[in-house]
Amino acid sequence: MRWERGRRSDNIEDRRGMRVSGRGLAGGGIATIVLALVAMYFGVDPSVVLNQAGNLAPAQQEQPAAFSPEEERLKDFMSVVLADTEDVWEALFRDAGRTYGQPRLVLFSGAVQSACGFAQAAMGPFYCPADRKLYLDMSFFNDLAQRHDAPGDFAQAYVVAHEVGHHVQTLLGVAEQVHAARSRAGEAEGNALQVRMELQADCFAGVWAHHAQKARQVLEPGDAEEALAAAAGVGDDRLQQQARGYVVPESFTHGSSEQRMRWFQRGMQTGDATQCDTFKTGRL
Repeated sequence: MRWERGRRSDNIEDRRGMRVSGRGLAGGGIATIVLALVAMYFGVDPSVVLNQAGNLAPAQQEQPAAFSPEEERLKDFMSVVLADTEDVWEALFRDAGRTYGQPRLVLFSGAVQSACGFAQAAMGPFYCPADRKLYLDMSFFNDLAQRHDAPGDFAQAYVVAHEVGHHVQTLLGVAEQVHAARSRAGEAEGNALQVRMELQADCFAGVWAHHAQKARQVLEPGDAEEALAAAAGVGDDRLQQQARGYVVPESFTHGSSEQRMRWFQRGMQTGDATQCDTFKTGRL
């Protein structure tokens, strides 16, 4: 991805090097790890895990930390990707007569406290609608490359763009509507609604990629394939097969690898956010 000359975002909140301590961490922290693993391997809605773990109310204390040049370069890259999503979505919202409120990206190490509760890095990147922030432990990218066979900088950019997609859903009121519908639904129906939510965020990530390429020619050969590999690598069917040895479609909360790739491609090919209405389509 061509990014070095890109604009840097001011919306980076660097909490790396902060340790989490406080009431309940010794015992409650173990429970949180279990919940986080459930979220990662079995597709549980991350907000549920965060809210359940929120009663730990940990305190964060800053610790001196030194980061490698590679880590600092990755932070710089995250700043450019976030800035690029800001530019794309601000223009799209403006064209639609709306105002885009920029989210903040929180970089952390190991564990973090958000307005949605306490989270361990094991559950992966997430978006918290309560504070409108994206949370990311950059060590996740090692897992993305090694465990999910999705290396490359554009695979990393896809992850950020997907979480920004959840922010877009919050601004559009989609997230609130889905949350209300899920509160009235049974487990299977609630899971199905969450799948549509995640696939729309994948499509929105593709919309960003389309406009970033059109305006700034950010893509290099192989970049699109890197993003598709990332989308496939975190599909529910692949994660469940790795964790359980079998697949239970009724428990999907993010969509299959094929679905995630297809909806990202749809957004990337059309650049049209209105083509991302996963809630009105008969075929996911």
